[in-house]
Amino acid sequence: MSAPISLSLVPLALATFFLSMSPAQARAPATPAETEALEIYRTVISSQTYEGSGKVPEMARYLAGKFRDAGFPEQDIDIVPVGETAALVVRYRGTGSGSRGGSAEKPVLLMAHMDVVPARREDWERDPFTLVEENGYFYGRGTADNKAGVAALTATFLRLKAEKFVPRRDLIIFFSGDEETSASSAIEVAGKHRALIDAEFALNSDAGGGVLREEDEKPAVFLVQGAEKTYATFELTLRNPGGHSSRPTPDNAIYDLADALKRVQAIQWPVMSNEWTLSNLRAVAKATRGPVGDALKAFVANPRAGAAADMLAAAPEYVGLTRTTCVATMLKAGHAENALPQSATATVNCRIFPGTSVETVRATLQQAAGKNVSMKTLDQPSASDASPMRKDVMDSIQRVVHRRYPGLPVVPYMSAGATDGKYFRAVGIPVYGFSFLFGKESEDFSHGLNEKIRVDEFYRSLEDWHALLMDVAAGAPNQVVRASTSPD
Repeated sequence: MSAPISLSLVPLALATFFLSMSPAQARAPATPAETEALEIYRTVISSQTYEGSGKVPEMARYLAGKFRDAGFPEQDIDIVPVGETAALVVRYRGTGSGSRGGSAEKPVLLMAHMDVVPARREDWERDPFTLVEENGYFYGRGTADNKAGVAALTATFLRLKAEKFVPRRDLIIFFSGDEETSASSAIEVAGKHRALIDAEFALNSDAGGGVLREEDEKPAVFLVQGAEKTYATFELTLRNPGGHSSRPTPDNAIYDLADALKRVQAIQWPVMSNEWTLSNLRAVAKATRGPVGDALKAFVANPRAGAAADMLAAAPEYVGLTRTTCVATMLKAGHAENALPQSATATVNCRIFPGTSVETVRATLQQAAGKNVSMKTLDQPSASDASPMRKDVMDSIQRVVHRRYPGLPVVPYMSAGATDGKYFRAVGIPVYGFSFLFGKESEDFSHGLNEKIRVDEFYRSLEDWHALLMDVAAGAPNQVVRASTSPD
């Protein structure tokens, strides 16, 4: 899942003056569609789909069965095996009558992931793989990240099918099986099975969403992710013949690596921006006073303004929005306390701004570290550009959000974390990340103990996804199907 969102990056004051709705009280399922959604949610939470368990294909088969029973043709349901895991792709066929510029509209892709990070029963207050409802919350591993998205998208497809809704463009579900680890299922499908998921754009349930204020639990902002920084890790190593510690030499692998790391620390990464970061910072600037607020306004007015960029770079909550960042995170050196080190290795983790290649960053690190330092790129980092900020997509999202909370700011942002979205952006499919779940920052325990979401938010999100899919898919002209309003 994308990294947790800091409230310092959202314009809380923008919502203070006109929002007075509190979240609804938790409630039981009120319709057959909600009952089915809860049953799906409970079942997928019980599936221990962490790395090494081999449970993802089992969960994919369960979900495929739900789609099959609802009337989706076998040829429109694909389970793509990838090692021990799998991806699930389901196509909801439309009439093909939608058009823009004289040609049929391409499908809309809907994304979530079936896997979770591990959870140990002895560490949790409740069984992490049993959906527990308590004090207005659903508890369990994956309740937020990202099985709420899996359940909501599945249930919405089933509900639309039961309502005999006929879209004018195809809708495609893509559920990956290892987003939390190697993302091999997303890489496999995006790269080798393009026909299954080829779409005009994708909506990713694994990012963004609604933020509630800590002090009064009122909605503050709704965030939409349109760009992600590239996660890349490098190992820097210096080697030396070593020797006895009683006979120190001028060249010492530990000292030399320390010098190299200081040169890496001193790199001045170029100031960068895109429409997602500028839109986000513009909104934040309206709610921020003092020198930082002035710097935000100056940066938005002129993203090349050096002084403003330098001030933002000094603040951890903003540095990632203005440039690539690289930082040393781990060290390993020496083999005995009475011997000169024969090697010293440092791990440097980078979050690379969209539009910058991994190779460019590697070359910059190598130049700063020096030719005597060997460098290794870990894993296979994948870079992607930002998605274009499409007005039609943003308008659709805003219409749905404003059904629940009229006037709530819908704010774009770029994530420093990583989701499957970057692999689809890399092959030319724009991705827009958001969840219809609202919550306080202090309630976010994704990847942590006692992960939870609000019960009322789960049910409300079902209505929101239903309304959004009808909006972006535009039902057949002779068919009238109205989205239900959100429950009070």
